[in-house]
Amino acid sequence: MALIKKALISVSNKEAISEFAKQLQELGVEILSTGGTAKILKSLGIDIINVSQYTGFPEMLNGRVKTLHPRIHAAILADRSDDKHMQELKEQGIELIDMVVVNLYPFEEVISKDNHTLKDAIENIDIGGPTLLRSAAKNYQWVTVIVDPSDYTFVIEEMEKNGGEVSAKTNLYLAKKVFQKTSQYDLTISKYLSSL
Repeated sequence: MALIKKALISVSNKEAISEFAKQLQELGVEILSTGGTAKILKSLGIDIINVSQYTGFPEMLNGRVKTLHPRIHAAILADRSDDKHMQELKEQGIELIDMVVVNLYPFEEVISKDNHTLKDAIENIDIGGPTLLRSAAKNYQWVTVIVDPSDYTFVIEEMEKNGGEVSAKTNLYLAKKVFQKTSQYDLTISKYLSSL
């Protein structure tokens, strides 16, 4: 079982995210967030820590670089059973991230519009999102990763039942969804660029 104490939320599809974040907060989960997601959650009175505040590094290049930082990825990728990993985090003052909630830039939606430009398409190739998702899914034994808003409800229900914990079975199920989603996403991009 993975106990969720800190979650990173960065979503393009804002569907149901405010309710989910409120429920996480009620369960005592600290929330890190970025850009537009952070603004929405703050406007609803949800306490969040902006990722740039957490990393000590500003969002850059019109949002192209937000979460690509060792303080984020070390916190996600650390093997909690490896004393050396945990010692390294301690030495760097890095706290674990137990949940990653990310969905990707709407590349497919953008390229389906007749009037889209190549620049539109390129700007909607998500980099940080797939990286976060893959990091969390790789470390699914310790980290809960959510790519699909339809999974918010059952994850919250499981956490409520289990004192804030998510089962290994659920984490594996969610990790599989991530790799299916990111592989499909990359395939769509590859097909699009190959067609040019």
